[in-house]
Amino acid sequence: MSKSKLKSLKLKKATLQKAKAKQSNAKLRINKKPKKNKNRKFFLVKGFKDILPEEQKYWDFIRDKAINISRAYGFKRIDLPVLEETELFVKGVGPDTDIVNHEMFSFSTLGREKVSLRPEGTAGIVRAYIQHGMLNKPKPVKLFYIGPMFRYDKPQAGRYRQFYQFGAEVLGADDPIIDAQLIYMVYQMYNSFKIPINIQINSIGCKTCRNKYIKALKNYLKKNRSKLCADCKTRYIENALRVLDCKQKKCQELILEAPQIVDYLCEDCNKHFVKVLEYLEDIEVPYILNPFIVRGLDYYNRTTFEIFPQNEEDSSQSALVGGGRYDKLVKNLKGQDTPAIGFSMGLERTINSLKKIENLKIEPKNKCDIFIAQLGERARKKALVLFEKLRQSGFKVAENISKSSLKSQLESANKSNAKLALIIGQKEILDNTILIRDMESGNQEVVPEDKISKALKRRLKSLNIRKNR
Repeated sequence: MSKSKLKSLKLKKATLQKAKAKQSNAKLRINKKPKKNKNRKFFLVKGFKDILPEEQKYWDFIRDKAINISRAYGFKRIDLPVLEETELFVKGVGPDTDIVNHEMFSFSTLGREKVSLRPEGTAGIVRAYIQHGMLNKPKPVKLFYIGPMFRYDKPQAGRYRQFYQFGAEVLGADDPIIDAQLIYMVYQMYNSFKIPINIQINSIGCKTCRNKYIKALKNYLKKNRSKLCADCKTRYIENALRVLDCKQKKCQELILEAPQIVDYLCEDCNKHFVKVLEYLEDIEVPYILNPFIVRGLDYYNRTTFEIFPQNEEDSSQSALVGGGRYDKLVKNLKGQDTPAIGFSMGLERTINSLKKIENLKIEPKNKCDIFIAQLGERARKKALVLFEKLRQSGFKVAENISKSSLKSQLESANKSNAKLALIIGQKEILDNTILIRDMESGNQEVVPEDKISKALKRRLKSLNIRKNR
């Protein structure tokens, strides 16, 4: 064997040995258990947050009002899974959207199913509408949902990787009065929240007139491509409409001079949009025409709208609500051709706006009227039974039965803003009575145990009359 061939074989052998050594080391690194740190503390994953008990009153306030108003308008609740097939969002939201390309939490299950944590609610609603045969229900079908969504986005003020939305969808009606009514419902919600808002509205037409507009928009953007941000240079090629949704300052300045889609609407789309605006004016909903609201998802057509807080700096970054028509989405997801419209409300941003309201007073749901205090083992047992008896009778009751000190219990009564305290001690046990104390005035009254419910109703009624004077 020649020296050159021998040298070549030796090099190959050495290379193989090095490759095997690397694989072996890699396996060792994978299988090597991390060192245990007994003192290690755990913290939130980046972009996630805890909603603490003291925050819950704001969440309850917004959710309760949104749900009650939706039900008054004929909407019914639907709860959707947080996990769906990835393909549902690829086909529904759009393969070239930022959500699908960059922001979804997607993975494969042990059974090799490709799934994603839901980034938005509409695609899941449409999937449920088709799967459960809701097309056979009387039209329109009105549904609302509430729950967490997930997007792998850069965390920022009011924006998290797990965030909460309230949404409502109307399926099976294409009349422009439905568009106006849905916007009116959202308007009434924010009136009930006492949050001043700006409603901005546009029409992005149908596929026919939108294609003519996109051609004109591309010509404009092509001439100014050097002024676009890095993302919009890609968006311009893949979907020029997305440039209009960009929040970068230099792109927004460029967009102001761009062609407006309302000038390209076909006759049917123009009539539809004019009707929507007429209905909004008839029911006195203030709105602002914004020809650059296109929304960032592929399924939208015709009416699109966004709602912003009034008098807030850089409101372009703080949309509270976004919505619009998606008349072709049901068909695109293999259902029957069904017109539809909906919106989603960002709960975190709405709550942040709520907290900025001056002199805002929101009572927690578990506010109590009556606090039961006890002294001694026998009194503690009686307090346990009395609490349940009053609770089942409809009274708002609280206690701190683990405490034995009467002083600490009355301090708890003060912190809970109870109107009345019921005190049970040894004397009350012997006499089968209960001491009622007015927490504001300090006045006390001894009442027979079997007449306590009647006495409490009388006392609370008197206190409410005094409060309302």
